[in-house]
Amino acid sequence: MADIILGSCCMLVLVCFQVLFADVHRGHYIAAVYEHRVILNPNPTAITSRRSALQLMNRNLDIYEEQVIAAVKQVLHRLSCMALKNQVFLVVNLGTKQPCNHSDRHCPPDGRYHFNTNVVFSDSGTLIARYRKQNLYFERAFDTPPEVDYTVFNTPFAGKFGVFTCFDILFYEPTVKLIKKYNLKQAVYPTAWMNQLPLLSAVEFQQAFAVAFNINLLAANIHRPDLGMTGSGIYTPSESFIYYNMENDKGKLIVAQIPITSGHETNNNMQTSFSNSPMDHQICRKEDQEAHCEKAEKGAQEAPPIFHGEMMYDNFTFTPIMEAEGEIQVCSNTLCCSLSYQRLFVSKELYALGVFDGLHTVHGTYYVQACALVKCGTLDYTSCGQEVTKATERIDFQLQGNFSTAFVFPLLLKSGITLDFADYLGWEKNHYVMQKKGASSGLITAGLYGRWYEKD
Repeated sequence: MADIILGSCCMLVLVCFQVLFADVHRGHYIAAVYEHRVILNPNPTAITSRRSALQLMNRNLDIYEEQVIAAVKQVLHRLSCMALKNQVFLVVNLGTKQPCNHSDRHCPPDGRYHFNTNVVFSDSGTLIARYRKQNLYFERAFDTPPEVDYTVFNTPFAGKFGVFTCFDILFYEPTVKLIKKYNLKQAVYPTAWMNQLPLLSAVEFQQAFAVAFNINLLAANIHRPDLGMTGSGIYTPSESFIYYNMENDKGKLIVAQIPITSGHETNNNMQTSFSNSPMDHQICRKEDQEAHCEKAEKGAQEAPPIFHGEMMYDNFTFTPIMEAEGEIQVCSNTLCCSLSYQRLFVSKELYALGVFDGLHTVHGTYYVQACALVKCGTLDYTSCGQEVTKATERIDFQLQGNFSTAFVFPLLLKSGITLDFADYLGWEKNHYVMQKKGASSGLITAGLYGRWYEKD
């Protein structure tokens, strides 16, 4: 038997853990991710002694040891022995330091780098890989490494795994380049992700990432609801096993059987063509920076209003859903988003189609192209884009946009922060298309989140 243990992204010198087991059986391995209620430094900006830091680390290790049984005194030694004693691969996130020479123009004044680091131990207890986080998120205690790490490690049960951390998931370096360079089909992903609805909830984007890149993603978040942090999961391109809980302080172990992929598999939930549907009669094109829709055998409808609102700190252009069924579209810069929809029952909930094509500049700088059908907070247009967790209305839809980037992440979030898969995803000429029929619960978000990396 071979196992992996996955530890989550941590702050300062803390070690916080999630766990993943793997066991080969008839072309599958058994994976488990543990979302840990991490014990944090009450004053993270204060200078602390090595002894105090190790005491704090060991308080987290004591909790983790309930999942992986081992005991030694020193931290890295203790982790190595956990891997060896339990015959597991162990992936752990912790703060590390590295001396540097002042001839290095990036060297900090105190003569040493501090990195947010993932370390990987094999089932023999050997340290086999290291990854230093590239894209820091308000982590003043850490430095950006002078060179980008592209880190993979090999396992006897599923081949190569890639490693990246938290905010890295939104950027080309190293994450996308790592996947493309090594043709990866498995990745481990420690994170300390603060949920942001309606487009960047942890489990929502983790699933979208696995689907978009057709990989298995093993994601372990910190469990701190007071900081907005929860949402871990084991994801394949066609299945998701998740934990999301903002109500209690307990961690959670998720166990799932994961297929070992060769890179040639397709998503079983995807269809190669659309089924017969009234939504199939819409063709949208982009001409002279002005989009229009041709509607087959339908009379002219009054265009719904266009309004602007803030969503995810970006200025989205919205248009509301006003009928029981219909076709609408809205544009921003070069991106036009089109929606064909049929409401399975008309509730008193307000939905709107929003589009954003521009540089996101709050809590990070990166270029986004996004089409999103979202449930608004109230019946007031100003509430569209607010964080919503509950919905009752079920909607059949086809959503598409003429994206300028090939990297489009499909978001499909249902009431109660649960996930769903599209019936169809793919490019139709120069439009990326998502279609869903027969949803079992209320819709919060149906989105196409494009990342135009070259324009960051």
